[in-house]
Amino acid sequence: MLISVPRHQADAILGAMRAIALEHGPGGVTAADRRTIEGAATIVLGLADVDPDAVEPVDPDALARELLTPDDARQAVRMLAVMSLADGVADPDKTALVREYARALDVYEGYLELLTEVAAGDVAEAGACLLRKNAESFPHLDAERLSLGPLGPFLPYREGNAQPELEARYEALGELPAGTFGRAFHDHFKRNGFRFPGHPDGLAEGFTTPHDSSHVLSGYSTSQPGEICVSTFIGAMHPDHPMAAEVLPVLYSWHVGVHLNDIAGVAHGAYDPRRFWTAWDRGAATTVDVVAADWDFWGATEQPLEELRRAYGVRPVDPDLLA
Repeated sequence: MLISVPRHQADAILGAMRAIALEHGPGGVTAADRRTIEGAATIVLGLADVDPDAVEPVDPDALARELLTPDDARQAVRMLAVMSLADGVADPDKTALVREYARALDVYEGYLELLTEVAAGDVAEAGACLLRKNAESFPHLDAERLSLGPLGPFLPYREGNAQPELEARYEALGELPAGTFGRAFHDHFKRNGFRFPGHPDGLAEGFTTPHDSSHVLSGYSTSQPGEICVSTFIGAMHPDHPMAAEVLPVLYSWHVGVHLNDIAGVAHGAYDPRRFWTAWDRGAATTVDVVAADWDFWGATEQPLEELRRAYGVRPVDPDLLA
């Protein structure tokens, strides 16, 4: 479980989630709301099956009286933020309620302001901030290239800046034996039609290598549901602004339908609660952060993929939850 708390505290967190779902009355509670509460109960809080319609709502002051630790309070508010978007709408009233819970719990994280901005329709400013946080969270990505435009850090090899030697080094991973991590990384790129770092159309090595390594290690696909899961996995594994850098951008882009940038595009309804919470749980359980500045990608390429997964604490999962 992600949050190990006594049952009364777990019930209070679920009660706050239920209160957000009920913000516009019982008729506004959706199937996605119910599944989000169910998944949070079983996967995040480690409870037996919970009937979301039987959960008693808990207001901000009542949740604060439960005296959660600072870390549990932060996690709880993040759960409430996800809850506010579960039905696929950036709702100003639900967002305001999330911030009431945050104030009651003395949680002040920057993503809360972004929730408010998007719900108010200030998408351009919020989107720029989310993209900046995403760029800054990858230590080997040159975030200063944001001065060249929002996608500047992610597309460094265009306009005469190709690095064919770098591209060739990644291409050579295809010569490794089947079953190695490096070969799986190579095949992941080829299967998806991606260009390697160094190619004019390739994404920056500082972003795509740790991001796509996370795909390979976790098993999540590059479909929109898979991207939601892998970004959530990364956010739990690499806790550098996890909500603003990872979780919110993918929920906005592929569940709420908010256009943040041209790389992500836009879609609706790709969020699946059980897959989402499972990805959060798996990312939090990893013992090696592959986005961290000191992770050695090239040193891992010749290792068997399954051995690497075990060494890194990447939990196996039911294929139905892989998206």
